Amino acid sequence: MTSDLKGLIIAAGRGERISNLCPLKPLLEVNGRTLIDRSIGSLIKAGIKDIVVVTGFRGEQLERHLEEQNYPAGVSVGRVRNEDWEKENGLSVYRAKDLAGDRFILLMSDHIFDPEIITGLRQQTIEEDGLILAVDYRLADHPYVDLDDVTRVKVEENRIVNIGKGLAAYNAFDTGIFYATKGLFEALKESQKKANNFTLSGGVRVLAARERARVMDIGNRFWIDVDDEKAFRQAEDYLKSHGDPF
Repeated sequence: MTSDLKGLIIAAGRGERISNLCPLKPLLEVNGRTLIDRSIGSLIKAGIKDIVVVTGFRGEQLERHLEEQNYPAGVSVGRVRNEDWEKENGLSVYRAKDLAGDRFILLMSDHIFDPEIITGLRQQTIEEDGLILAVDYRLADHPYVDLDDVTRVKVEENRIVNIGKGLAAYNAFDTGIFYATKGLFEALKESQKKANNFTLSGGVRVLAARERARVMDIGNRFWIDVDDEKAFRQAEDYLKSHGDPF
């Protein structure tokens, strides 16, 4: 495992689809704990102590929440603001390029998952300037995936060949959990400059074209994107019935 591995959490978006439950999505409580605290907790549980959160919509409110938390000794939670939070999430990732280090675990603040997925990623050997995406191959009748919203992945020989929402040809789902290198920032810059594409998937596609984007199968491990009220209810039910890792 890499001792200097950092954590990067994207928490800049507005989360309109769930604003009826909480006006600031990262602060939505699921089974008694906020989404952002769950993301931070998953990184700490995996042994990652240097964490950066990208804020945006109502950034001051979220940053105040982070400042009020009592983290374990040795844990540092920094912040960087994305004032252009209305653009796609790739820009939020890029905003952290000076703080995320050479290698980092990248998370979306609205995803709840089995922390062992991070442990598995940390044990992978990552290529220089590459990334590894945790993917879910369970395509048929997945109980926690919104097919209209999930990012889809086409994988061949353990490498990403295409990624994006609405792909017609795909064989995996993107869980939003990455083990990445600083090469992702250059790829995002290229995607934004050459294709005017500010999505995270745009940067991943640049790395995929260079054969620098691999995948890790999460097997039967749990994950869910808490993007609407239905997913919120599903997440609460799962945590109450299967045990909450936090």
